[in-house]
Amino acid sequence: MTISLKNKIIKSLEDIKAVNPVTINVKKLSSLTDFMIIASGTSNRHITAISEKVIDGLKKNKIKEVKVEGQGGDDWVLVDAGDVIVHLMSSEAREFYDLESLWDPDL
Repeated sequence: MTISLKNKIIKSLEDIKAVNPVTINVKKLSSLTDFMIIASGTSNRHITAISEKVIDGLKKNKIKEVKVEGQGGDDWVLVDAGDVIVHLMSSEAREFYDLESLWDPDL
C-alpha cells in the first residue's frame, strides 16, 4: 500500500506541475514514515493548489487521518498521510532548509 500511495502522490504532483519532486525512502532512518516527498511550487498560490490536489487525491483513495500544516503560510506546506509525508515548498525555502541533503546525503 505504501508504494502505491507514494506513486499516486507523485502522479498528482506531476499532473499539477509541481517542480522537481523528489522521493526519499526514510524507512530505515525514521519510525515516523516510510517515504518523504519534497516538491516545489512556483508561487504561494501554486503551493496551495498542489497541496489541495494531494489532499483530494488522498481522500479519494480513502486515506484517513491526513494532517496538514502550513496551509495559508508563505512558503511551506506539509501533508502527512502517515506512511508518506509530502513537503511542498517555495524554491527559496527548499534551498534554505535543504531537506534532501538532511535525509539523503547522496542527493
